[in-house]
Amino acid sequence: MNIVWALVVTVLVTAVTVTAMLLVRRRAPEGSYFSDGDRASGVFGVLATGFSVLLGFIIFLSFTSYDDSRAGAETEATIVAQQVQTAQYLPDKTAATLTGDLICYARSVAGPEWVAMDNGTLRNSVNPWGVQMFLTMSAVNPSTPTEQSAYDRWMDQTAQREQARIDRVHGAEGIIPTPLWLVLSVISVVIFVYLLFFADRAEGAVTQGVLMGSVTVVITLLLFLLVFFDHPHGAGVGRLEPTAMTRTISLIDTQLEIVGLEVAPPCDEHGNRR
Repeated sequence: MNIVWALVVTVLVTAVTVTAMLLVRRRAPEGSYFSDGDRASGVFGVLATGFSVLLGFIIFLSFTSYDDSRAGAETEATIVAQQVQTAQYLPDKTAATLTGDLICYARSVAGPEWVAMDNGTLRNSVNPWGVQMFLTMSAVNPSTPTEQSAYDRWMDQTAQREQARIDRVHGAEGIIPTPLWLVLSVISVVIFVYLLFFADRAEGAVTQGVLMGSVTVVITLLLFLLVFFDHPHGAGVGRLEPTAMTRTISLIDTQLEIVGLEVAPPCDEHGNRR
């Protein structure tokens, strides 16, 4: 969600609803269409309270999913860096292969995979470098206690990395079901139509405009907030970006340089196989 477009849409929607209120006001009776304003206000209070409670609960759950995705991305990046260290205790050939695969995995996550999450096209696809590391480890036969310990540690870290990846991609395709969007849309329209019956030609145009405009702005912004939480990955203000994994890629390069290891990753800078 682009914040500029969100503001533009909010202004346009508000302009439409305020205009509708002012047009209805021209033919509205004095005191509004309701003969009992207190009773009408009570009914509106029920509508507004029910909508706000439902919307607040959904936003809370959406933010929880957003935070889980953020924490999953950071945990995954940390474990990738740790696995690079673990790999060095395995046989030399295996260590070099796994290190290259880990670099490619990190590049793939920060590159094509993040773009796929932003576009909503990731679905149930797996990271090819995760599969490649599994095939590499399946051929390893530890021959020393150190290698056996590293092997066991690698398997534990792999399980943790995969769980962190699940948390990261959880909200990629949207977490709010379509029926819920329909319910929120219908309730929003009901509130808008109900407010039109408060049109009162005895009140000033500014007062009537503020009445409709303030409600429209609040509802529109809250719905846009849900849109943001429903697709949190990608570029934009507040959205989740591959910052942690990008930092891990730099950290791996620094670590390899310090210990004097030269590894030629079998992929390009975007994690695509050469």
